[in-house]
Amino acid sequence: MGSSTEAEYAAFLEKVRRTVYLDNLSPKVTESVLKTALNQFGSVKNVQFIPNYLESKNIQRFALVEMDDSNQAKAVLSSMGEFPFMMSGMPRPVRARAAEVEMFDDRPIKPGRTIQCRWLEPDDPDFQVAQKLKRVVRKHAAEASFVLKQQVDQEEKLAKQQADALKQNYKKYELLDGILADGTANRLAWYYGMRNLDD
Repeated sequence: MGSSTEAEYAAFLEKVRRTVYLDNLSPKVTESVLKTALNQFGSVKNVQFIPNYLESKNIQRFALVEMDDSNQAKAVLSSMGEFPFMMSGMPRPVRARAAEVEMFDDRPIKPGRTIQCRWLEPDDPDFQVAQKLKRVVRKHAAEASFVLKQQVDQEEKLAKQQADALKQNYKKYELLDGILADGTANRLAWYYGMRNLDD
């Protein structure tokens, strides 16, 4: 039994080596968007979004992406470390780092590791420490939820600005194409004594 546990854990460590942790993902990034963006580095085997356990549970902001081998994972890390990596025109650059064992909720038990649990009575000295930790965790969760909401609001505003700018640019290009197509630009060039645009 010990050897099978060790083999299972060794296989898991190999999976960790070929997995990349991505954060700063827009809520609009889906599994297919991630696969399309990262297929340039190799073959994506699996995408697992890490759920956000704060108030906005439907926002996917972190993902573990398993590549076909560790060299492909290193290529992703190298590229995203050197240059801002925009995914599918989203307003924020994606950040990447090597995955760690603790990031996987399905990790097997490390061979030789034992965990002991016990109930704390109110008169136990560790009870006060546990209570303090509980309060700190709640405070941190509230702060993180507030920051996340602000960031999503800013992102939606930026996405709207980008969409509006894109529409305006498209209208300008349509106008220019129309002027060139109907010969108005050539007539204006002739009238003002300028070179013909086709020259």
